[in-house]
Amino acid sequence: MLSAGSNTAINSSSEGSWVSPTSVPASRKRIQREMSELNVDPPPYCSAGPKGDNLYNWIATIIGPPGTPYEQGIFFLDINFPFDYPFQPPKVSFKTRIYHCNVDDTGNLSLDILEGSWSPALTIAKVLLAIQSIFTNPNPYKSQMPGIAHLYLSDKAKHDEVAAQWTLRFAR
Repeated sequence: MLSAGSNTAINSSSEGSWVSPTSVPASRKRIQREMSELNVDPPPYCSAGPKGDNLYNWIATIIGPPGTPYEQGIFFLDINFPFDYPFQPPKVSFKTRIYHCNVDDTGNLSLDILEGSWSPALTIAKVLLAIQSIFTNPNPYKSQMPGIAHLYLSDKAKHDEVAAQWTLRFAR
């Protein structure tokens, strides 16, 4: 927090790092702009917005794309923006259980753009599209769940059957 008599830094409690006080207003403006853009032109089958009045904590929904075992499932995700966004990626996790090799059993997902390939040019709309793309094109070679990845590679029909069952059970 900004201490009395100090206007040089604030502590981001979620990250434990020090950021310039000017970066919080800059990140706030960026997040507000992205929220406006999402309201005007959301990605297909996706929506996202703040939880309550905290602009840095969002909830998103992705509807499982047609032709996938996740079809018509409604998947909820938490999005937490760091105070130095867009210079650091948001933290995104699935709240809805999903049978997917790139999502672990606690909802953490493996996605390059949320890790080492992050760029400040990326937006939440692009992140949602990238997450949606793993529904149709999982990456079993960068798996969070090796057993699911193995089934995907060895018996895709069985994998899709189990994924569809989980979608019916947890995402409807």
